[in-house]
Amino acid sequence: MSDLGELLRSPAARLGLKIAGVVVAVALVVTAGWLWLRSEDARGQVALAATAEVVQQGEGPLATAEARQQAIGVLQAVLAQHGRSSAAPQAAYQLGNLQYQAGEYGAARAAYEIALAKGAVGSLRTLSASGIGYTWEAEKNYANAVTAYETAARALDAKQFFFEEALLDLARAQELAGRAAEARATYERVLKDAPETRRAEAIRGRIAALPPAAK
Repeated sequence: MSDLGELLRSPAARLGLKIAGVVVAVALVVTAGWLWLRSEDARGQVALAATAEVVQQGEGPLATAEARQQAIGVLQAVLAQHGRSSAAPQAAYQLGNLQYQAGEYGAARAAYEIALAKGAVGSLRTLSASGIGYTWEAEKNYANAVTAYETAARALDAKQFFFEEALLDLARAQELAGRAAEARATYERVLKDAPETRRAEAIRGRIAALPPAAK
C-alpha cells in the first residue's frame, strides 16, 4: 500500500482531515455571513435614505401631526427591517427627535436608548445621550435628567464638539433639581474649560442668580 494510503488509514490523519474540513466549512460560513451583513448594511442605508423626504416633512414646529406620524412610521419600519444595519443608530435618533416633537417623551427616550444600544458613535452618541436627558426634563423629572446629562458630559472633554452644550444642559437640570451648589460648579467649569464661550455673560448671570453658597 502506498505511503498515502497508510497515512489516510491513521486515526491522526483522519482527524486532521476532519478538522481541515471543519475549518473550511467555518470559513465559508463566516464569509457568507460577512457578505450578508454588508448586503444588509447597504439595504439599510438605502432604506433610510428613502425616508429623507417624509422625515423632513414631519420635522419642525410647523409640521402637521399627520406628517409627523407618517415620518415616525417610516423610521420604525427601517428599524424593524434593518435593525442590524449601520443605519439603525441614525434612524433611531431621528425617530426619537420626531417622537419628542410629538410630545411622546417615553417613546422618544426609548428610541434614543436604541440609538445608543445600536452603536451610535461620536456626535450621534452625544446627541442621543442628551436626548434622553431632554425627555426627562420635559417630564419634569429633573433628577433623572441630571443623571442623563452627566452621562452625556462625562464622555466629552473641553476640545470636543458639544462639550459646552452638554455642560450647560447639566447645569440647567441641576438648577431645576434644586442642586444649586452643583449647578454653580458646572457653570464655573464651563467658564474655566471653555473660556472663549460666547455665552459667558449669560452664564455669569445664572451663577449670580443662584442662592449663595452655604458657609
